[in-house]
Amino acid sequence: MLGAAPTLTSDLKGGGYVTSMRAQRIHPAAYGALVEALARIYWFKKDLIKFLRLRASEHPELVAGLNFEDYKIAFAEEFVDRLMADEDRYRDLTLSIMLEISQMESFPSLKRQPDADKLLAQANDAVADLKNWTERFQGLMEERARVEAQQAQHEERAKHRRGLSQRLGELKEEFLRLELDADRQRAGRAFEPFLHSLFDLFDMQPRLGYDLEFQQIDGSITYDTDDYVLEAKWLKGAVEASPLLLFNEKVRRKGKNALGLFISVNGFSAGAKAAFHEGTAFLTMEGTDLFCVLDDRVRLDDLLSRKKRHANDTGDCYFPAHLMLD
Repeated sequence: MLGAAPTLTSDLKGGGYVTSMRAQRIHPAAYGALVEALARIYWFKKDLIKFLRLRASEHPELVAGLNFEDYKIAFAEEFVDRLMADEDRYRDLTLSIMLEISQMESFPSLKRQPDADKLLAQANDAVADLKNWTERFQGLMEERARVEAQQAQHEERAKHRRGLSQRLGELKEEFLRLELDADRQRAGRAFEPFLHSLFDLFDMQPRLGYDLEFQQIDGSITYDTDDYVLEAKWLKGAVEASPLLLFNEKVRRKGKNALGLFISVNGFSAGAKAAFHEGTAFLTMEGTDLFCVLDDRVRLDDLLSRKKRHANDTGDCYFPAHLMLD
């Protein structure tokens, strides 16, 4: 029989997924049952040879030099002996072959032989014997499959995270280039696709329009079932209260469930923030907020959620990203 129950653990380490298993040993009798089953399930040597070669396609050394001119049971036994001799290396393959054969229910090549009843009975007995062994580690295989699925999911998430970080780095470089660009009209035109890319990266379904004269972007985004009316300015200085008053009315006219997001790269004046300190229909975002997101210190979706909660709790339109880092 197999040894003690397996121990499986998983943890994150260096960005990877670590699994460990104290492997159970396969009982020699289970190997013997595999030899008998291999010799019984096929009538023609060529069928068994094909089966072995296909299953060992990633380990050709298992079939190299086997004497296929010998009796089926002889080269089947040699094949299984090779599996057994290096169990740690071939364990997964061995278990896979055992499980596959133990689930066989028909043997077409045997049915065509004169003594089919006898041959089929021998094959069924051999498969049933092997199945008695495989049932003892079926749970182990299922658990291993579950752990491998978890590992695959983690690797996919890590891959996505690497892709997100890389794209944020590219957008950060673009933002810094726009900040230093002496041609502010050109920078203003480039700000539209920049914001579109940033919101799209976080699946916020941006729908943006652009007004070059005021370096202002109007449109909307969607996040967490909410639609946000969007306005953005990249002025030389901070935005004063007047544009916020107009924007607040614009948002309120959209309906009681409408929200707004006003982006000012160079921030908001003290008077602008004070005007919407106790009641607001919109949230604010400034360049330092954007930079925290681009620097991968705060997720954009988390920041937007925190700003909304702050506005709901206090009526204040202003919540800077650095407060999430304190």
